[in-house]
Amino acid sequence: MKRFFIGALAFVGALSVLFVVGLVGLMVLASASKPSVPSNLVLELDLENPLPENSAGDSLAGAFGEEPATVRDVVDALEKAGSDARVKALVVRIGQTGTPAATQEIRDAVKAFRAKGKKTVAYSDTFGELGNSTLSYYLASAFDEIYIQPSGDLNITGLAFELPFARDAFAKLGVTPQYSARYEYKNAVNSFTEQDFTAPHREATERFTQSLFEQMVRGIAEERGLTEDVVRGLIDKAPLMASEALEGKLVTGLRYRDEVMGELKAQAGDGARFLYVEKYLERAGRPHVVGDTIALVYGVGEVARGKNRSNPLSGGQGMGAESVAAALRKATEDSRVKAIILRVDSPGGSYVASDTIRREVQRAKEAGKPVIATMGGYAASGGYYVAMEADRIVAQPGTLTGSIGVYAGKFVTADLWHKLGVNFDTVSVGKNAEMYGSDAVFTPEQQARLDATLDRIYEDFTTRAAAGRKLPLEKLQSLAKGRVWTGEDALANGLVDALGGYPKALELAKEAAKLPADARVNVQVYPRKKPASAVLSELLGQRGENSEDDAVTVSALSPWGGLVAGLRQVYAVGAKLGLVEGHRGELYAPMPEASW
Repeated sequence: MKRFFIGALAFVGALSVLFVVGLVGLMVLASASKPSVPSNLVLELDLENPLPENSAGDSLAGAFGEEPATVRDVVDALEKAGSDARVKALVVRIGQTGTPAATQEIRDAVKAFRAKGKKTVAYSDTFGELGNSTLSYYLASAFDEIYIQPSGDLNITGLAFELPFARDAFAKLGVTPQYSARYEYKNAVNSFTEQDFTAPHREATERFTQSLFEQMVRGIAEERGLTEDVVRGLIDKAPLMASEALEGKLVTGLRYRDEVMGELKAQAGDGARFLYVEKYLERAGRPHVVGDTIALVYGVGEVARGKNRSNPLSGGQGMGAESVAAALRKATEDSRVKAIILRVDSPGGSYVASDTIRREVQRAKEAGKPVIATMGGYAASGGYYVAMEADRIVAQPGTLTGSIGVYAGKFVTADLWHKLGVNFDTVSVGKNAEMYGSDAVFTPEQQARLDATLDRIYEDFTTRAAAGRKLPLEKLQSLAKGRVWTGEDALANGLVDALGGYPKALELAKEAAKLPADARVNVQVYPRKKPASAVLSELLGQRGENSEDDAVTVSALSPWGGLVAGLRQVYAVGAKLGLVEGHRGELYAPMPEASW
């Protein structure tokens, strides 16, 4: 019997060895058979849906299919392709482009690609069928040629921001929003406490709307060889029929997709093939993979304590202070890292969580690691807080940033429950044990304590921002008060240092690290993204060895995409009304519904 067991174990061991050898062989074979980049190709990009800022590190999407290309993926692919002789042109189907800042990031990448002698073509069956397409067309204007179907339209009708105000609705329900803010421009809770724009709220919204509009008009005019007055006139006339868009020199021609693709293929020459941008990046590899290391750390979504997270209903991500702080620590402690780029795309959130991340930025600088912050679509309130002490801050002209301010409070629901016949009875010890309970308004003493907390946070925020931006406190406070600025206005006011995106941040990171401008560098994302197997292990309750592991809290992403998409629509309605997560952070700047 003993021999039998020994023999069985030997047999199992031999099988294990053969399995490992076979697995290694398959990996080598797979590597050897990896598709190559065609010798003559046209890059293709589908922008029917907005690009995400970053692919969540806790996502199981990779286990159920390919993850969508991100903003950085497209920027990197076009930079790589610009110097690749095999790539003859770029063709992009344009639909929804995301935020103005994300649009400008892609727009800049397209213009840099063109500057290297590559042809670019944008097409769409229609720009905004019965909907606003001003932002989408703004992106298209950066291309050499723009085509739409003869049956299409060009709905460049301008910009609009819409925000619901529900004070009266809450009153009818018996709900009293009791919130305080610092100061008059901090409009995070105006949807609950007001029935219309306040004067400061309207002033700030009108200014950043006008700033964004001016940027788009200027960009369209420059690229299409028109005056700004002509562009404004065409916008005021829109929606435009295809023939009117052609007459106004806003499009190059009226063609169907097959005609556009056929001509591009013919121009590229014999054997030309089309290849999606994300596939090209996968095969050709990213730029910036050799040389001194520059760390890239993402801070995406609402700032909260704990680890990064994703929400399958909203489709959004959360910036977990624990995860981002750990990534910054690892980058700081890695002797190979010469500088850190912190990519922020966030409307804000928790004050404490924001301060946790800010502290690690400070510690990185103290350790001799320069930190360059680059802002995506939003870097407001807590999103600005985490970036304000970076050595340099880069924003797109259309980034919504600032909102240096704070709010806090609660909903009082006693009348609602009374109408429903529900009574809450409480036993408590401590004079303020029920301070944040929803059954009663703040007492004068409790309101005084809340006000003291808000004053302390606002003083801390403005003092640190003034020091980080090297501005007199009085000057910084005049720009604060909770006001949101575009990146273009933020630059003029000293709240950011430069306009641009990833390439500009990399340029400044090299400069801060005292590397030559043409130095080759390896841009490494921290933390490294985990494979689906590791994510699955975490879902099953397994944790890393210590708190410095790259583990994140995960939300299982169902492969039933249709169901999730439907639930997201319901979730979005609830989010607007404040009935689901959101609006919880003290440093938060909700962005109004945009029509662009």
